[in-house]
Amino acid sequence: MTAETKAQPTGMLSNFLTTCKTHYSGVAISVIIAIASGALATRYDAPVMLFALLLGLALHFLYESPKHQAGVNFSSRAVLRFAVALLGVRIAFSDIVSLGITPPMIVIVSMAIMIAFGVMFSRVLGLSKVFGVLSAGSVAVCGVSAAAAISTVLPKKEYEEKFFALTVIGVTTLSTIAMVVYPLIVSYLGLPDDLAGVFIGGSIHDVAQVVGAGYSISPEAGDIATYIKLLRVALLLPIVMIIFFAFKERDSKMEGGVSTFIPTFLIGFFVLALLNNIGFIPVEVASVIKTLSSWCLVVSIAAIGVKTSLKQIVSVGWKPVVLITAETILFAVLILVGIYLFA
Repeated sequence: MTAETKAQPTGMLSNFLTTCKTHYSGVAISVIIAIASGALATRYDAPVMLFALLLGLALHFLYESPKHQAGVNFSSRAVLRFAVALLGVRIAFSDIVSLGITPPMIVIVSMAIMIAFGVMFSRVLGLSKVFGVLSAGSVAVCGVSAAAAISTVLPKKEYEEKFFALTVIGVTTLSTIAMVVYPLIVSYLGLPDDLAGVFIGGSIHDVAQVVGAGYSISPEAGDIATYIKLLRVALLLPIVMIIFFAFKERDSKMEGGVSTFIPTFLIGFFVLALLNNIGFIPVEVASVIKTLSSWCLVVSIAAIGVKTSLKQIVSVGWKPVVLITAETILFAVLILVGIYLFA
């Protein structure tokens, strides 16, 4: 063995230790915020993602120290992409197939219209189409998780993290409001339990709020709402892929990591979904992966909060709020129209 061969492992170890030294403080900050957010969410029965973002925003001053920036940046990017890849184990194709064709078609068409509306209305308001895609995608698919996945394939030179933070706050708040208001709408309209489940699962952003609203109506409505929601989650991968190819530049690599090649984390998402659905991943392991994915998302959202200045969020003005609210209302209307016309 030559001296050069002996030196190589030592060099690799040295690089690893250097990376740990430069990253540990920022990563530790993100993890601590995530743990605190989980405790607060459990205590007050509120969305953990919202707590993670708000606590992160409150601690933005820590990001002003250069020694924390590398670790916070790592948590907001690499950990986020890892978490999105792990989301693949949440997809259950058998549950989606059992719904039949009509409810999925209502949801799919509504999602397509929703994203197109987001892009067009963002331009009408004078906002970036990138924010239109990000906000509409999070409303149409699965709230914060979709926003996190979509943000990883948007070009960095156009994508601003203050819009991501605003999207997280907007969809989480509106989803919580919908959990309370939509069952009242179902009761007022006199929808049967099966159609109520389609409406709840098709229109509310986040999974937890879908479950809460659906089962507050009836067990049947809760089951159907959950299945419909799973359909929307299952469409996350193709939607992210479409957005990826829509924003990539031929034979180039953009600042946000968008290149001509399919991102590794999307491949991981698909592989895990496939392996889980053919029964290759044991139930216990899948459960651990789901938990790990959830916590990695919380850590990355906390890091994004730390990186984002409240002044930046306030500076976006009223137009993004109008956009997200309009998207939420339109999406609920589209699902209701589809139910009355075709279900």
